[in-house]
Amino acid sequence: MLDSSVIWIALGGLALSVAIERLLVPCPSLRRPLASWLLHGGAWCFALGALYLLTGRGLFSAINVLAAWLLIVLVSNSKYHSLREPFVCADFEYFSDAVRFPRLYLPFFGIGKAIGLAVVFIVYLGAGLYFEPRDSLALSTSAWLLAIGAGLLVVGHRSNVTATFEASEDLRRWGLVACLWRYFVAARVPVDRATLESPFAQPLPAVDSAQLPDMVSVQSESFFDVRRLYPGVKPQVLTHFDQLRGEALAQGRLQVAAWGANTVRTEFAYLSGVAGTQLGVHRFNPYRLLARNGVPSIAAALKRQGYRTVCIHPYARSFYGRDKVLPALGFDEFIDVSAFNESDKAGPFIGDCAVAAKILQRLQAQPRTQPLFIHAITMENHGPLHLEQVNEADLPTWFDSPPAAELRDLGPYVRHIANADRMLGQLHKTLTESARPTSLCFFGDHVPILPDVYKALGEPDGDTDYFIWSNWAQAQCLSQPLTVDVLASTFIKLSQTVGLPHARQVRCA
Repeated sequence: MLDSSVIWIALGGLALSVAIERLLVPCPSLRRPLASWLLHGGAWCFALGALYLLTGRGLFSAINVLAAWLLIVLVSNSKYHSLREPFVCADFEYFSDAVRFPRLYLPFFGIGKAIGLAVVFIVYLGAGLYFEPRDSLALSTSAWLLAIGAGLLVVGHRSNVTATFEASEDLRRWGLVACLWRYFVAARVPVDRATLESPFAQPLPAVDSAQLPDMVSVQSESFFDVRRLYPGVKPQVLTHFDQLRGEALAQGRLQVAAWGANTVRTEFAYLSGVAGTQLGVHRFNPYRLLARNGVPSIAAALKRQGYRTVCIHPYARSFYGRDKVLPALGFDEFIDVSAFNESDKAGPFIGDCAVAAKILQRLQAQPRTQPLFIHAITMENHGPLHLEQVNEADLPTWFDSPPAAELRDLGPYVRHIANADRMLGQLHKTLTESARPTSLCFFGDHVPILPDVYKALGEPDGDTDYFIWSNWAQAQCLSQPLTVDVLASTFIKLSQTVGLPHARQVRCA
């Protein structure tokens, strides 16, 4: 037997779930394929049936499923506001990350909003369990809901549709449930590594290890030449950056794989040499599944050539699963936040200058018989920048005149950019004085999240900046725009040709 009241609750809740979905930005079309509606209805019935089986309370279960659905919609809209991308299947793991690393996530959703929703949910949870009695027909009714839900999901899944993996476009065409479902399924299809077309799949040319230079790459958090966005930033904020660009073997604008966040997209593109268009659904978080099984990379290629490979990232080693991913990508050693202390902080996170000191410590350690490849991923400039304050007296150090109120987040950002420049000054000075050939690749992973600033000044195009410099070669190099997936192979080519002692001068076009 079935409880007819629960059937009406199920139908009403299904209609409300569609209404809630209409709040999404971008808003999905109602004229979507039948398979998408089947997946939406199937997910609703299955989720409702599962919770109803657990609690025995129909109305309570429906409201809880709708509340979870509304939360996903609100999170998606917050993400789209900050990152120009809606919620995707890979983002579910960020709910647990938000508990482990709340500062990195909750402020973008809204701390007050998160606390308010949590309190309301706890009150409702107690009230619902107390005031709504258990339904005597819960077992049979929930079994029907589960069966209907499973049937709709199976039929909807069988539809032959192709994802573009352009999240906004797929969301508009299919709706959120179908988009999440298709992406979840696609993520579990085995990937043929040969189709990734990594330049590091083939061995590098054999070179006498005694002739190989040390190689250092620095992936700078949220770095780009902010003077393009706001000319009121003083040129001397990036003095060392400008000097190194002037001496570089190659430099210019860098088209990266992320906008505002999702550092690992740019990180993986750099390390693997694989363009995002080759990754399918894994473009959203290549570290979640793909990279953990090993992918050709610059670290693995240099390791085969005789290098010792070291990664430095001054944050928790488990974040993004780097403790598992980086060894799989060929790194011999991973130095995380435990190697630093509180005095190394510049704001909430470990400062760039402390990272530079750690790089130089490794380069100068004696004795050693192998050349070093060090890849550093900085953390200092990680948002949320709107939580930070700067001393008004410091603003003239960075700006020609104090920024307007709507540009206030530029203060913390430029302060950190100035520290990134100080880091470059440390590296430049020490490497210039070193007798050992060393090359340096520096680049930004993505532009920062500064929504109020962008509203006033306009959004940047998303490109960051890079340079490749050597302490042996002298170059007069024209600007060379690159995509991040070719940056590492370019770095090797320049480091192991013009970056060696026998080639002190080079002109690159």
